[in-house]
Amino acid sequence: MTSGEGGEVTGTKDKDYNLIWFTEQCLNNALRLETYVQDAERDGDGDLAEFFRRAQGESRKGAEQAKQMLGRRLAG
Repeated sequence: MTSGEGGEVTGTKDKDYNLIWFTEQCLNNALRLETYVQDAERDGDGDLAEFFRRAQGESRKGAEQAKQMLGRRLAG
């Protein structure tokens, strides 16, 4: 369900909000995955820990790319 809000109410265009939301979700995911890495390591499951580390790296990468894009858009 979408509200169709285009910035009139919040003062933020949907595409900007979406980029901010995406950045936050990537960072939250990276934090959550740290817990999963620690759980896997505690259980001695190195394969699973490495899987979560790779996923965590991708989340960090997504957040960094989104931050850069957001910076360019807000500066322009």
